[in-house]
Amino acid sequence: MLLAQWENFIAQFAALSRRQRLAGITLLRGAASQDVTVALVESVAKQRLYCPACNSSHVHRHGHAHGLQRYRCVPCGRTFDALTGTPLAHLRHKTLWLDYADCLLASDSVRKAASQLGVHRNTTFRWRHRFLSLAKTDRPHGLHGIAEADELYLLESEKGSRNMTRPARRRGSHAHKRGISNEQVCILVARDRTGQTLDFVTGKGALTKAQLRHCLLSMIDKDVLLVTDGHAAYRAFAREAGISHQAVNLRAGIRVQGAAHVQNVNAYHSRLRQWMGPFHGVATRYLPNYLGWRWILDARRIRSPETLLKATLGAFPHLTVT
Repeated sequence: MLLAQWENFIAQFAALSRRQRLAGITLLRGAASQDVTVALVESVAKQRLYCPACNSSHVHRHGHAHGLQRYRCVPCGRTFDALTGTPLAHLRHKTLWLDYADCLLASDSVRKAASQLGVHRNTTFRWRHRFLSLAKTDRPHGLHGIAEADELYLLESEKGSRNMTRPARRRGSHAHKRGISNEQVCILVARDRTGQTLDFVTGKGALTKAQLRHCLLSMIDKDVLLVTDGHAAYRAFAREAGISHQAVNLRAGIRVQGAAHVQNVNAYHSRLRQWMGPFHGVATRYLPNYLGWRWILDARRIRSPETLLKATLGAFPHLTVT
């Protein structure tokens, strides 16, 4: 373009509406965003280039589709690309994935992220749970030394369910029954002094010895010191499992007895509630994903959208520090 044509082109910008300017910016940034995302996805694919059907590494390039290089497996004849077999397969708007990963790291709600990215809220909801699938594979192998355990109760939620098992209630309301009841879901959190954290959704109602045995028995060392509050289920579980146990009498105002306290796990509960606040309620059936994601953020092993996208694609199958 000649200089005179460029100056005439620039002069017309003042007549553009706000929507037209945003559309122009999106158009100009689209190619660059597409190139960055595709390059990142392809770089992950080159690290593990094998057929997802037969695991053969004897593959040939087989054209392009949707901006990605496709490959053909010589032994079985199947075709695939860098997203085949990953949580992000069959998703559109690849140019926005890095921006959405940034929203997820910032704990933005579904609607807020959709507004920022200019997509439908159902799209960002689908993306959220595809990215959250990473949390299922990223858990510590066990707890050592001094381990703290305490339970957290959240109001049971059937948010998004088409067939509810109870009458609907206004969001943010309270349970009808006083104290701990089957209207609340118990979340067990165990955390050692190195920061390794395990969380379990044990079910509705108060925590029991059987649930503790099912969740913790295989995940803690025999020589561990289990520090809890005065809940009788912990004492019975420790006696049956043959592990050392010390209870802190929180009701009497005693929070610390030497090295014995549950301050770390209680602080984790506080951060969990604060982090889940902007989501305006989480469906109970999705709680395990959110709890695992809180552990990933708390451990600070994923700090950038690029790292998050790589991890979701399987570049880091074992992130847990042992």
